[in-house]
Amino acid sequence: MVGGVNSTRRVAVIVPVRNGGAVWRRVADSIRAQQPRPDRVLIVDSESSDGSPDVARACGFELRSIAVREFDHGGTRQMAAQACSDCDVLVYLTQDAELADPAALEALVRCFDDPAVVVAYGRQLPRREAGPIEAHARLFNYPERSGRRTAADIPTLGLKAAFTSNSFCAYRARTLSDLGGFPRRLLVSEDMVVGARALQAGGALAYVADARVYHSHAYTVLQEFRRYFDIGALHGGQAWLLEDFGKPEGEGLRFLRSEVAYLARRAPWLLPQAALRTVGKYLGYSLGRRAQRLPRAWLRYLSMQPNHWLS
Repeated sequence: MVGGVNSTRRVAVIVPVRNGGAVWRRVADSIRAQQPRPDRVLIVDSESSDGSPDVARACGFELRSIAVREFDHGGTRQMAAQACSDCDVLVYLTQDAELADPAALEALVRCFDDPAVVVAYGRQLPRREAGPIEAHARLFNYPERSGRRTAADIPTLGLKAAFTSNSFCAYRARTLSDLGGFPRRLLVSEDMVVGARALQAGGALAYVADARVYHSHAYTVLQEFRRYFDIGALHGGQAWLLEDFGKPEGEGLRFLRSEVAYLARRAPWLLPQAALRTVGKYLGYSLGRRAQRLPRAWLRYLSMQPNHWLS
């Protein structure tokens, strides 16, 4: 049982999976290696065709299967939360987030010894094969020092105050339910929406640098465009986030300055590519903010989540 100081705390690990491949096998092994082990591990598989469900079964994990068209970032995670209603802490991983050491879960869950903490997320390290642009994104968003945020930090941090990541994130189950759970039918950022609600309700968010996973992406410029289109569409559809927390432009500029400085020292030949990516992100986000006014036929081609726009 992963329980930190409180050994009576029941912990579930929940992982949505679709065709996870070799990385999912490593992730599954990293879950099994945790000491102490979680009370439950629930895998929600969306019609994998590469043997991913067999990996889950071989590891002794619980397995639920859903149709691809049923998958929804918030709704699927909420379904899993309800299936694990006997647990006190719900830890969400993605299929490509490999726990870095056997104590990662315990380090994350220990935060809930603080009764104010509603959400805790861990540090994401770049994949071993990550290039400089990919690595910088992780180093910028997941620093070496742990931290704790409350509503008092909103005037200073803005929307960044509500930042979390369901690639490796834990929730106090009862409070998650009291907050209404994960919202359904969101393109992205179901984790940030819950984090924002938790702050507004007086709770705290914890960042735990000692709880680490290997997780990063080598996005193409087009993928970056589509990813930021989805973020823009989320912000356009959830206007209260920007109204209550502020617009993200300041954080974007801080990231840009940090990226330029990082690449200038380590890989200056990548600066033109980084500039192109920045333009793609900006255009994608700006177009996403106007998604509700675009022809519906366009949306599936502009988004990283084309199935979202089928209904």
